[in-house]
Amino acid sequence: MTTSLQTHPNFVAGTWQIDPTHSTVTFTVKHLMISKVRGSFDDFSGTIVTSQTPTENSVTATIDMATINTNQADRDNHLRTNDFFKIDEFPSATFTSTTVTVDGDDLTIDGNLTLRGVTKPVTLKGEFGGIATDGYGQTKAAASASTVINRTDFGVNYNSALETGGVLIGEDITLSFDLQSVLQK
Repeated sequence: MTTSLQTHPNFVAGTWQIDPTHSTVTFTVKHLMISKVRGSFDDFSGTIVTSQTPTENSVTATIDMATINTNQADRDNHLRTNDFFKIDEFPSATFTSTTVTVDGDDLTIDGNLTLRGVTKPVTLKGEFGGIATDGYGQTKAAASASTVINRTDFGVNYNSALETGGVLIGEDITLSFDLQSVLQK
């Protein structure tokens, strides 16, 4: 298997920090069984380690669940309660990779997601964007990935039946990550 990280002309082994000003963590969920609600988390951090030995590549990340933003304050406040994220007891979600595979531009990251105190394996699929040097001489790398989780697997069970049939909120949540990271000197 060829890994574009190790064969990229600007490849650098090292430790990278996610740059939150050039990154987004977003989600979508079905609403009323007919549309999607989109949201983001405004505070998150993470570390990516790249190595000449592909099996030593790793990703760790933390999301501050209190920073959920769906552009509707009442909904955001409800999402912070025990009905959903229970942030008073579980203020953050975390991810720790178990394997990171890059094949060409294809990226697969297997790991463990902990949300609301429950840890489950997930697979992120996406693409490696490349490596470049910015105008300040910082080496940057970019990648995007997403996964679909079932929120009830993590104990997020709140819902209500609709008079017209179906439920208020879908179970599947699509998590999307568009990340730029900075090589640490």
